[in-house]
Amino acid sequence: MELTPAELTVLGLIIERPRHGYDLEQAIEERGIRQWTDIGFSSIYYLLSKLEKRGLVRVPEAPAAAKSRRVFQATDEGREAAARNALALIGELRPVPHPVLVGIANLPLLGEREYVQALRARLAQIAERIAAIRAAQRAQAPLPAPAREVFSYSLSLLEAERSWLAERAQVPDGGQDRLQEDL
Repeated sequence: MELTPAELTVLGLIIERPRHGYDLEQAIEERGIRQWTDIGFSSIYYLLSKLEKRGLVRVPEAPAAAKSRRVFQATDEGREAAARNALALIGELRPVPHPVLVGIANLPLLGEREYVQALRARLAQIAERIAAIRAAQRAQAPLPAPAREVFSYSLSLLEAERSWLAERAQVPDGGQDRLQEDL
């Protein structure tokens, strides 16, 4: 049974410990999970409902409570599906759409100066994102192994992009020939 990244993220948080929807939102916010997944606050209950219908999470019998305070637990099937999907996502190289590539593919529409300005703007944003991730990492120390790996991988990707952008953003005005050769 294939899980979307959002489903696997929510299921993984429930596997860590039983949680209700608001608790999931807090964990997602505190850990900066929205930096690398597309889980909106409004989609948490939708995802919980889907996981429950598929038998991957359950709510133990309890006195009637408000829906928002239903505490979800992972089922054995949920744990197995999460493990299989996590292994597949880690071990299989999958194409990831990257909007910056669409912009670069349309480079002929831009002048060199515009392109360099856009690269420099992106470079500044990358630097801000790196600083924010490092601050979140420090704020949550000591980190469990999965969180350390997420931070490490995220920072490595951002550092690689920062390096590429820094090299490209140094193209001097009038260096269109060099830019075209590199492309």
